[in-house]
Amino acid sequence: MADKTLTRMDLADAVHSQVGLSRNESADLVESVLAHVSDALVSGQTVKISSFGTFSIREKAARVGRNPKTGEEVPIHPRRVLTFRPSNLMKDRVAAGNK
Repeated sequence: MADKTLTRMDLADAVHSQVGLSRNESADLVESVLAHVSDALVSGQTVKISSFGTFSIREKAARVGRNPKTGEEVPIHPRRVLTFRPSNLMKDRVAAGNK
């Protein structure tokens, strides 16, 4: 398992080296893209990035859960959760990295 985490700064550095924008412009571009994705998800839209995957919001209904330690029933409130479904191309690329 890789112990490195890809950060916003790493993305900005990649944009800087591959596109040639200044470091500040690259950081602003990354922030802008992430803000657009976040805003779309907050408003309930689905975000589909070709050859990467689809981010969507799922509404989970209220239900009764159980505390596994005590067995006590606990209500779980309705909520919205973020889901990601990778594209087949992304699945294949990740699987090829496992070889």
